[in-house]
Amino acid sequence: MIHSPRSMRMSAPEKMTAVTECSDQGRATEFCQVVRRNNSLSSTGRFLVFAFIFIVSVGIAAAFAAFGAWLILPFSGLEMLVLYLAFRHVDRHAADYESISIDGDEVRVEQSDAGCKRSRSFSRHWAQVVVSGDGSRLALRSHGRELEIGRIMNDEQRLGLARALSRRLRGPRRNDNAMSSIHR
Repeated sequence: MIHSPRSMRMSAPEKMTAVTECSDQGRATEFCQVVRRNNSLSSTGRFLVFAFIFIVSVGIAAAFAAFGAWLILPFSGLEMLVLYLAFRHVDRHAADYESISIDGDEVRVEQSDAGCKRSRSFSRHWAQVVVSGDGSRLALRSHGRELEIGRIMNDEQRLGLARALSRRLRGPRRNDNAMSSIHR
């Protein structure tokens, strides 16, 4: 999901697929986009859902065990272990994000994955947008280095981001086709 507390000079089609958020409110940034996962539940909410499912599942397994079907208990325990691991994985990746900003001659990409933050900078004049035809892969390339971006987004959103980045990388003076600098 893409969050948007404030919008930066963007056209109407961009607002539908790529809305912006900037963490550094003190200075004007030419282009800034932060993409976050859609988290419908908070950590507390996920814990309460897990606790409810755990109580119901173990309660049903205990009832069957009381009637002699004791083999259900280990399977119920295994099921709860797998569910716990899935909820833990979701909780670890709930705060993942990608931030892409263009400020002057620098393109900065900051990625957070399970609490591990990485940051890369590219020269605006040498950076190229690389996107697959269907939008399944999007990357920035410069000087033989390539960084995949938009992992959290769907294909349509990646294509929209590719168009927006391509326009912004070229700068305000060139008026050629928006997709001309996108490499497929």
